[in-house]
Amino acid sequence: MNITGNTIFLPGGTRGIGLALALRLQARGNTVVVGGRSTAALEALAADHGLAGVRVDTSDAASIRTASAEVIDRFPDVNVLVPMAGIMRVEDWRTPDFLADAEAVVTTNVLGPIRLIAAFTEHLQSRPDATILTVSSGLAHAPLRPTPTYNATKAAIHMLSESIRLQFTGTSVSVTELVPPSVQTTIVPGHDEDPSAMPLDEYADETMSLLEAEPDAHEIQVERVKFLRYGEVRGDYAQVVDALNAAEPIAAAGAS
Repeated sequence: MNITGNTIFLPGGTRGIGLALALRLQARGNTVVVGGRSTAALEALAADHGLAGVRVDTSDAASIRTASAEVIDRFPDVNVLVPMAGIMRVEDWRTPDFLADAEAVVTTNVLGPIRLIAAFTEHLQSRPDATILTVSSGLAHAPLRPTPTYNATKAAIHMLSESIRLQFTGTSVSVTELVPPSVQTTIVPGHDEDPSAMPLDEYADETMSLLEAEPDAHEIQVERVKFLRYGEVRGDYAQVVDALNAAEPIAAAGAS
């Protein structure tokens, strides 16, 4: 992915990692269109930062179809799709109470990106240089005990990225996967103040540097995520899982 000169649709760009990247991509000369459920948030970003906005609920198939058509109509040069929106829920699978949360996580984190890609696949192939920038997680490679469905959805996004990259070979579309570690955001309450998580600005700055330095990379891995990403490769997977679940405050919140 070239770091400048793009028109980018970034659903999930009203806060957290999505917003941090949207602002940095805008500063590098890209036209950035953020998507989100809150009209007020989109209007504030337009007023404060000049970011274009489109309302979209990535848990709703009809909303995705409507928003995607609007983006393509208003911004026909759109050539980068970043299906960023995601949710995390603490679950206890020893009782049936987890099911509603698990279904919501799958709908947003897996069906959301799939539906977004489906809405853009023909258009992106019509552009001379296009990118699908997926977002998985270090938790795709090492499980956090309290969030089993979130872990599984990010593993699905990782393998989806690997698979569709093969299918898009020979087209104008490249597939790049962001692999964040734990980052200080509000994905769960209080996580933005978690001292064991990576500061948001630090993550966004390192990610932008890697995107610029490695335009053909399949995965964008900040240094901090490699502990989780390569546990099985190094042969210390069990130790990684133990360390992750001993150190992560979310783990304590989900323990009993």
